[in-house]
Amino acid sequence: MKYLMMVLGSQADYDAMKGRPSAHSPAWSEQDLQTMFDYMNAINDDLTRSGEMVDGQGLVDPAKTRFVTLDDAGKPVIRDAPYGQTQEVLAGYWLVDCASLERVTEIAARVAACPVPAGTPDYPVVIRQIDEAGPSLETQDTGAA
Repeated sequence: MKYLMMVLGSQADYDAMKGRPSAHSPAWSEQDLQTMFDYMNAINDDLTRSGEMVDGQGLVDPAKTRFVTLDDAGKPVIRDAPYGQTQEVLAGYWLVDCASLERVTEIAARVAACPVPAGTPDYPVVIRQIDEAGPSLETQDTGAA
């Protein structure tokens, strides 16, 4: 079964990783960053060796976000606008192919244990199963009560 594991963050966290602290997140040192990268790379290596890794990426900071919507005439409306300083956003993900929800939960617990500076916000690792079967009438939620 395939699962998407997502890690969350905020613009303040990305700023802190560049050495700019805020009330929301303490400044990270170069050693803090290297420790985090080494830890995450070890997880990636283990998942690759076990054959469970499909893909995994970190995302650039939210300040580089682009929003695309449609106006009333159906034309694209493009807005380059950063998220707020404390709004949680997707910071990175792993797409894994695991035997069970229990196995991906073990991996997520390992991700959650990543060493970070004291005072860094604690975000959950979010697990979502990929719908490989596709939509069906039995699984669609129509919102009807």
